[in-house]
Amino acid sequence: MRLAILTDLHANREAVEAVLEHAARQHIDQYALLGDFVGYGADPGWVVDRVRALVDGGAFAVQGNHDAAVVRGPSPQMRPDPRYVVEWTRDRLAPAQIEFLAGLPLQQSHGDLLFVHANAWAPPEWDYIHSRAEAVRSMQATSRRVTFCGHMHEPKLYHLAATGKAGDFTPTPGMAIPLLPHRQWLVIPGSAGQPRDGDPAACYAVYDDAGGELTYWRVPYDTEGAGAKIRAAHLPQRLAARLADGE
Repeated sequence: MRLAILTDLHANREAVEAVLEHAARQHIDQYALLGDFVGYGADPGWVVDRVRALVDGGAFAVQGNHDAAVVRGPSPQMRPDPRYVVEWTRDRLAPAQIEFLAGLPLQQSHGDLLFVHANAWAPPEWDYIHSRAEAVRSMQATSRRVTFCGHMHEPKLYHLAATGKAGDFTPTPGMAIPLLPHRQWLVIPGSAGQPRDGDPAACYAVYDDAGGELTYWRVPYDTEGAGAKIRAAHLPQRLAARLADGE
């Protein structure tokens, strides 16, 4: 199975369309969608409908913290910009779309693969994986050999040997990486809808379970068009600027 992994789409239609078009040329058999389908961007309804169509076709999908906020309302801890966008999004989604987000699980598994938005040790608490130590904590919380998670908007790959030795590196786009079977792996594809590593190109990854290989991809898209929609919707203007800057 060749699996395309997308996460943190953040209501960015232009980015999602570009990534799905790119993935269609990679002989993909199935999709895994790791949450945060809404928030920040101006096309939440379109993105939710596209995700729902992929799920109807058999895709794996989990709930992210922005999805949960749209379902339940923003938490008091949310910063002002995302809080405003959550409220704006809630007013623009149909009840069936919110119901779809509400019904998403916090994690899914398939064979030796685990799909989760933030981490494996406490999915509903939305803690970030900022370091190797946190990645090890996540890998030790599951018996699955490969964990795919989002939440972090920068591509990263971690691994853990049976001896307890861990490592990490930032992948090169387009280069196949063998995921050696005697290690555990934690895959962070980076954000499709709002990359934050200084590169505005959308992120996603492809995992080939037959060959045991993982490839990260960067896909340029119309950041100006996506930003113009944010400005036209009177959402916080810096959300448009950060798309162009990749920050």
